[in-house]
Amino acid sequence: MSLSHIDETTGDAKMVDVSQKAVTERIAKAQAVVHMNAETLALIAANTLAKGDALSVARVAGIMAAKRTDDLIPLCHSLPISQVLIDFELDEEESTITVNSVAKTVAQTGVEMEALTAVTIAALTIYDMAKSSDKSILITDIRLLEKTGGKSGDYKWPTP
Repeated sequence: MSLSHIDETTGDAKMVDVSQKAVTERIAKAQAVVHMNAETLALIAANTLAKGDALSVARVAGIMAAKRTDDLIPLCHSLPISQVLIDFELDEEESTITVNSVAKTVAQTGVEMEALTAVTIAALTIYDMAKSSDKSILITDIRLLEKTGGKSGDYKWPTP
């Protein structure tokens, strides 16, 4: 069995050579869920956290993180990011914030890691902004929702 990130001769880690792959439009969507107590969610919704506007800061942090994914993930290719979108769904009943991202590029490799990095850092930023109000914040369900483009084809998270 051949492993894509392992040199077959030396066994060393290596970056995959994508030079022969076609340049195509690639889109990836990812999601993370941030659980917190109801009071903290209310503070975020009302934009009254002590540290300020958590969602605006988290949006910018997620976009910045997507652009720096290759600095954070070893062997990840540097990509020309065309667009990163971050949005939030506040659910008062579940006391959660769902963070969604869309990352786009026109390149020789996919943009899944950028979408996943975006939601992860946005969720961590929400935690950082709200931790003085709630130490029990929990980040779950970080996942790729879908991707399009590239040789391996499209992918969509299975729905029950």
